[in-house]
Amino acid sequence: MKTGDHVPRVLIFYPYDERLAATTAAGEAIRTRLLQATKARIDLFSEFLDLSRFPEAEHIGRMARYLSAKYADRRPDVVIALGEVSARFISANRGELAASAKIIVAGFSSSTAEEMDLPNDVVGAFSEFDIVKTAEMARGLQPEARHLFIIGGSSEFDRSWLSRARADLAAFSKDYETTYLEDLTIEEFTKVAAEVPRDSIILALTILKDRDGRNFMPREAVKQIAETAGAPIYGPYLTYIDYGVVGGSVVTFESLGKTVADLALEAVAGKPISNLESPQTYVADARQLERWGLSERNLPAGAIQMFKEPTFWEQYWLAAVFALAVITFQGTVIAGLLIERRRRQAAETESRHRLLEVVHLNQSATAGALSASIAHELNQPLGAIRSNAEAAAVILRSERPDLELIGQILVDIQDDDQRAHDVISRIRGLLKKRSEIDWQEFDLNDVTTSAIRILRGEAERRSVVVSSSQTSRELPVRADRVHVQQVILNLATNAMDAMLEVITTEKRLLLETRLTAESKVELSISDTGRGIPDERLASVFEPFYTTKPTGTGLGLSIARAIVETYGGKISAANRPGGGAVFRVVLPLARNG
Repeated sequence: MKTGDHVPRVLIFYPYDERLAATTAAGEAIRTRLLQATKARIDLFSEFLDLSRFPEAEHIGRMARYLSAKYADRRPDVVIALGEVSARFISANRGELAASAKIIVAGFSSSTAEEMDLPNDVVGAFSEFDIVKTAEMARGLQPEARHLFIIGGSSEFDRSWLSRARADLAAFSKDYETTYLEDLTIEEFTKVAAEVPRDSIILALTILKDRDGRNFMPREAVKQIAETAGAPIYGPYLTYIDYGVVGGSVVTFESLGKTVADLALEAVAGKPISNLESPQTYVADARQLERWGLSERNLPAGAIQMFKEPTFWEQYWLAAVFALAVITFQGTVIAGLLIERRRRQAAETESRHRLLEVVHLNQSATAGALSASIAHELNQPLGAIRSNAEAAAVILRSERPDLELIGQILVDIQDDDQRAHDVISRIRGLLKKRSEIDWQEFDLNDVTTSAIRILRGEAERRSVVVSSSQTSRELPVRADRVHVQQVILNLATNAMDAMLEVITTEKRLLLETRLTAESKVELSISDTGRGIPDERLASVFEPFYTTKPTGTGLGLSIARAIVETYGGKISAANRPGGGAVFRVVLPLARNG
């Protein structure tokens, strides 16, 4: 299943609702791994089936039909089914939902998969929840224990877990007085656990539902029981840590997510995949070890202790040894850095002020260069206003003034007044002097459109056809809006100057915006002028470089300073068909 230009689609099925920490955390680990490995060039979809609370066949059928219709135009390349419920669902409804997709199941053991009789081409990232290893960990921490209690709920999954635990613990339980606590209400579980002898080991499986039919998040049920339990509780799930259990042999979400994601990556790359087993590790809650007086020395080799407070020596021994030397050295270094920091801040402030002064002078020069066109553009609405006012005066002096016509004339006067106001507003913005950079987020398309309006009169005067090509999506950048507009005006007026000797019918100026493959914003300004000599392309942005008899050679240098201030780059090149193209690349303010 090679991707090529096709962005692979991966659909993740969760068996319960989004609140069940185990499968949700595993799913997030998978998503994180896939996004990192593909640099986000992948479409990820999630569905929470919640079939443990809605197990009716009619509802399952409705769910299958709904999902089939939902993904009709976006059939997944890979389906990841977390948990038995999800695996059974996709196996039964594969033809409707994802007939050609590779199916990966996870979150249960290979023996469970055999009992489910999954299709031969379904691949599993199996988690062998070995309750015996958790029990052995408990025995190592409580060698004096004489009683063993195993807790399980009343849902179908709970009962299946209990049945498997009876078989797996058959040999282990012979050394203890063993009791299976099942088919109880949550209150009864809590009461019985509170009354067990202190020399007891309690193994908590899952409680998705109690005898009264109430649904639970297993870790919440375990937490309620653990708060008043008379002996330490152990469990085979990482989600039980921090909810009252001492620990257990668990599959971490990171290891499960990596295993499943690696299988999915191989599948979308078209490589053969086969069953894998997610590695297990021993995990303990250091706070519970302290609560029950259990020695960490009795933990299995390689066990991870969570929430362990490091000793003072473990944290600070190196600092204690070298404290005096470090303090002396740091004092000297900090003093020097503070002085250098002040100098750098002063230099940066001075540099910003110089840049603002230069930009303002450049804005004034641009406004002066465009003054004839601006005056022409302003005269049009003003002339129209005067003509309309004179016409209205004539009508009013007539014997029977046409009030409807006068009303239309007033509307035209208002429209022309607004046009004049817009012209003046654009010029005020162009000439506005700033003492600080006005950082703001704006759409580059809007600024480009505004610059074209300012240039329109000058372009008409020079017989230049101005056109634009803008991406349909927003291109948000973070900078000073007026400064970016000034860069566009500098480049555009230079382009029009370069077309002075070109035949009138071939004078074309094109402004284009787009989102680059690196998720950056690009503005290109191209012309049909004489182009730039190849040997001078590297020098066009240097101060005082110019090819115009009356040019200062500062316009492009200022444009580069502005663009680099906002973390961007500017470049120049010649177009294959003649003329030059300048490209400005700025960082994207946010992903839209």
